[in-house]
Order: sequence, then structure tokens, then C-alpha cells
Amino acid sequence: MQQAAIVLAEETANDWWEVEALYDLCFAPGRSALSSYRLRDGVDPIGALCLTARDADGVLAGAVRNWPVLVDDTKAILLGPIAVHPTRQGEGIAALLMQHCLTVARETGWERIMLVGDGPYYARFGFHILPGVEMPPPTNPDRVLGAALIDGAWDDVFGPVRPARDCN
Repeated sequence: MQQAAIVLAEETANDWWEVEALYDLCFAPGRSALSSYRLRDGVDPIGALCLTARDADGVLAGAVRNWPVLVDDTKAILLGPIAVHPTRQGEGIAALLMQHCLTVARETGWERIMLVGDGPYYARFGFHILPGVEMPPPTNPDRVLGAALIDGAWDDVFGPVRPARDCN
């Protein structure tokens, strides 16, 4: 997929260190201490939903990773982290990554996706607060958001979010 000289591609093993450096640049040094990281420990990310965004020269402009989780016993995607290099922010790269993730998730049979983030920002992508979905503490419940990839996917889904294995 290409837009405004940005090319999206599935993250490869060769991209890993560069993506990690981008995350270190964009997020606090203690990012791995966040509760969402506990849900990723020992779990493989969803390969088709781990994307890089590069400019025409091949320079990494943004990246996103997605992970399988269980809400009680219901499969979901945990989106994030998503990051855009500070020199490229405001160009729509995060939106491009987000829209592509939502499309690929639907196409590959996922029904629901969630994240921890700013409600007003993510509302434009169809995310809303998930009452009764409990991220590990100390996550603010008002920042636990989800989007249904098929109608009604979040209806009657509530409970603790826990790591998922063998959900890919």
C-alpha cells in the first residue's frame, strides 16, 4: 500500500531493531513497564498486523504492532504500540497505519480490536470506551477502547484482559 510516498509493509525480522529504536524515541524509557506490555510477554505478535511505514528513501517513518489477547475467553487484538517519528508527525502516517490494521484485521477474520489510548483521537476510527473490560492495573478504564470489526462484536464481552497464546 502506498500513499504520499509512504509505503506500508509487514514488519520483518530485519526491521525489529529499527522499530524498537523508534519506540524508544517516541515513548518513555520505561515503556516496557506499562501494563499492556505484560500482555505481550511470551506471546508472538500478529505478523500480518505488524507494519512499517517507510518513505521513498526507505527511512522508517512509523510502525505499529498488534497482539492477540483474551477478554475473559473471547479473542481480541490489542493494538499497539503505534508510533510515528517526531519529524514525520502530522502527515497522517498514524492514520494510514491504523486504517490498514483495521482493514487487514477484518480481512483475516478478526472480530474485535482494542487499545489503551485517547478516546477523542481514536473515535474517528470507530473506537469507544469498553465498560467492563479490565486491563491490568494501573490502567485508567476511560482509556480502554475497542472497535468492532463486525457488527456487535463487543456486545456482552467483558472481563479481565489476559495474554493469549496460539490465537494467531
